[in-house]
Amino acid sequence: MKKYEVENHEYSLLPKDKEWKLVWSDEFDGDTLDESKWSFRLNYWGMPFDGFTDKGVYLDGNSNLVFKPTIVDGRLCTSQLQTGENSFDCLDFEGAIKNRIERNHGDNPWGHQVEIWPFKPLKKAKFAHRYGYYEARVKFQKCPFWWSAFWTQTPTIGASANPEYAGVESDIMEYFVDGTLTSGNIYNGYGKQFSETARIHYPYAGDDEWHRFGMSWDENGYVFYFDGKETARSSEPVSKVEQFVLLTTEIQGYRSDEPKTSWTEEELNDRFIVDYVRVFDEVK
Repeated sequence: MKKYEVENHEYSLLPKDKEWKLVWSDEFDGDTLDESKWSFRLNYWGMPFDGFTDKGVYLDGNSNLVFKPTIVDGRLCTSQLQTGENSFDCLDFEGAIKNRIERNHGDNPWGHQVEIWPFKPLKKAKFAHRYGYYEARVKFQKCPFWWSAFWTQTPTIGASANPEYAGVESDIMEYFVDGTLTSGNIYNGYGKQFSETARIHYPYAGDDEWHRFGMSWDENGYVFYFDGKETARSSEPVSKVEQFVLLTTEIQGYRSDEPKTSWTEEELNDRFIVDYVRVFDEVK
């Protein structure tokens, strides 16, 4: 890997076999989240999700974005930021109620989604991009009651049986405070035909240090990186459509309706911190 210097900020680590140019970034300068770049995800498969909030993030004044657990109406919530949207975000009460009724019959790992069609109208993405290198520098939360992730998603995942044109979910990093980190792709949507590729778990000691996570995506496939070292790669299927960027946190157990209901001071003071997010294009 090679360093890419950014004035007055930490450098990036980029694959050295290519030349790169920065096309989008957020250094989280100032004291207010730039909502021209980010929106909050507040819904979950067509219904408002009371585990998500738009009150759980702030800028710390040192060019860092901070996610923190936040009590809203007596329930502990966290935040999800994204630069676009898809069927998760579109309110569809009739379809969502049908999914909830049938949630115990879903033939997929989440056990609750049956169908996501028909799609509702989607807002134009604040940022969506095809190919390139996607990188974030983060410091992890310490407590295992919640998890954090840096990933990309397509507005149309699962819209067809061909993930090249419907897109995929690319998890550049997920951390569940379980002694491992995970990355990889999900494709064919989130129903019965869902599949995974390059999904791996690798050790992480929980050292309370800053770490860089990256994904190189081109027409030939994906390569995932942790602190400049390759962790996994995949050559198919490869999304040929634009995807948007997400930084998310979530309370463990909320999707299964079995969340914790009491919290320690240590848990309430836990934080997931992001130094920057950057997207680069290959210079050809």
